[in-house]
Amino acid sequence: MSVAVLSFDFRRLTFDMKLLTYQNTSNEQKIGILQNDTIIDIEKLGFKSNETFAASMLDLIDAGTDEVKRIQSALAHANENTIAAVSVPMSEVTLLAPIPRPRKNIIGIGLNYTEHVAESARTLDTSKELPQKPVIFSKPPTTVTANNTEILHNRNLTEQLDWEVELAVVIGKKGKYVKKEDALDYVFGYTIINDISARDCRRAGQWIVSKGQDTFAPMGPVLVTKDEIADPHNLNLSLKLNGVEKQNSNTKFMLFNINDLIEDLSTVFTLEPGDIIATGTPAGVGAGRNPQEWMWDGDVVEATVQGIGTLTNTVKEIKF
Repeated sequence: MSVAVLSFDFRRLTFDMKLLTYQNTSNEQKIGILQNDTIIDIEKLGFKSNETFAASMLDLIDAGTDEVKRIQSALAHANENTIAAVSVPMSEVTLLAPIPRPRKNIIGIGLNYTEHVAESARTLDTSKELPQKPVIFSKPPTTVTANNTEILHNRNLTEQLDWEVELAVVIGKKGKYVKKEDALDYVFGYTIINDISARDCRRAGQWIVSKGQDTFAPMGPVLVTKDEIADPHNLNLSLKLNGVEKQNSNTKFMLFNINDLIEDLSTVFTLEPGDIIATGTPAGVGAGRNPQEWMWDGDVVEATVQGIGTLTNTVKEIKF
């Protein structure tokens, strides 16, 4: 591939560690670094640098920050021709979720923004009192889908399909009884999750049917390493439905911040590399609006988090 095709200005080129997983034209699953509209293939970069790098996102997370630093060093020492040779245009690949198949259920946090607690109490059967401990649920690995894919809507199960933009935290190392002040040391990076919810599928207070249907955890478009986010507790997050803004807030308004969540969760169960925590959503969900609003076939939903990007999906009704 020629340098002219990729149009790099190498003198101005900087490499943000926005990691992604993609499928190439040979149907191989690969990982890379997003650079404008181009992907720097990590495996190819390793080959050109006489290094062997992790082949999957989970392998990279397992290898930890030392592996990220090795990749950054290879980028720093690569010349323009090398970067061009290991790069692939986004137009030639299919983007997958950063972690296409998590090893375990995604850890969800409910009612973690004050105004969302209030709107849920008005329209759902949740308490109006602020939680004294994090409200924890989970979403199976089969809920994960990628940017620019379809959210499947089974109307036999739900007539109340809702949205929830959330900052997601990806754990980078094993932790049990983690102290709050040390919690961010256990973070590998951050991504976006749209915590799709079927409001009429809660069963006796249990949320798994509401939250756990296939494609109900769009994730991506990238996983940003934690060094790229100066303060995860001061990020704007917003959501649009068919171009109309529905949610707009900031992670500083979390009831339980990331440190709190990691401390609490690690007392319940061991956190491991690759675990994903969806940290909760602010006010503005469909269930909380007057009148209530739901997503239907053909609707386009865009979830945005500052420093990460925008996750876009389209609702697709499935029939039996």
